[in-house]
Amino acid sequence: MSHAVLFPGQGSQSVGMCPDVLADRRDLFDAASEILGWDLAHLITAGPDDALTATDRAQPALYVTSYALWEALAEHAPKPIAAAGHSLGEYTALTAAGAVSFEDGLELVARRGGAMADAAIGSGGGMAALLGVDDEIAENVARQRQDDGGYLYLANSNAPGQVVLAGGPQDLQWLETNARDLGLRRVVRLKVGGAFHSPYMADAADRLAIALADTEFNAPAFSVYANVDADVTVDVRDSLFRQLTGPVRFRESLLAMAEAGVDRFVHVGPGDVTAGLAKRTVAGAEVHVVASLADATSVGEALSVQ
Repeated sequence: MSHAVLFPGQGSQSVGMCPDVLADRRDLFDAASEILGWDLAHLITAGPDDALTATDRAQPALYVTSYALWEALAEHAPKPIAAAGHSLGEYTALTAAGAVSFEDGLELVARRGGAMADAAIGSGGGMAALLGVDDEIAENVARQRQDDGGYLYLANSNAPGQVVLAGGPQDLQWLETNARDLGLRRVVRLKVGGAFHSPYMADAADRLAIALADTEFNAPAFSVYANVDADVTVDVRDSLFRQLTGPVRFRESLLAMAEAGVDRFVHVGPGDVTAGLAKRTVAGAEVHVVASLADATSVGEALSVQ
């Protein structure tokens, strides 16, 4: 049996998350605080929630917490054959695979979060989930709006029946108002700060490109599937640059990993979002969650049994 590790993206953060790993690996969090210039452990422990939810804070918090859990899992489990992360989680996956150092990865994440937050303020866009529809329907809806002069884009293909579009305020209002006529069962506006993974993030991508050019990358120890094309990453800089303005093809990434021989998926990080996506996408797959040190031990032991 072969397993892949999955890392969550923004939205999985919560005040007080993963207290055991924060206490056990406090040195890692303190080192991160030195790099960031603000007290990461205090923010995670005490919040407030609106501060932790801010894009420029949530991303580093999730990256460090998920990586700390990865280190704990790696002490007990065999090496995975693949990894993927949802949006921000792709950075954690690349760090886990050794494609970038923890410190350089954190620098990238911090600069990415800041650039995305600034771009979101400038654009005023948002995102909405379409429940019960497939990618083709969602893309047709976005194309219809674009043909009418609007700005609506496929942003996330998460799992069967769960697709997210991004666009401007008027475009999202149009989507909600015309949902029934468009053949959409339900449209849910997401509580996010901008139209992420769409052309609205072009300015952020340009800023990220500068940071990527200054970062050293290495050959990964195992395959990392890129969000932007659901295939094994070949050019890390190009994949991460295009990821900011292109859709997260997580469903396709899961299916590609299954096709490559993965039959066990392990969510590593706060919450359990990617575990749920794996269950919905890959029929019959064994799915685990590592969101605590106890999980890291028990799941690591389970993965060691072939």
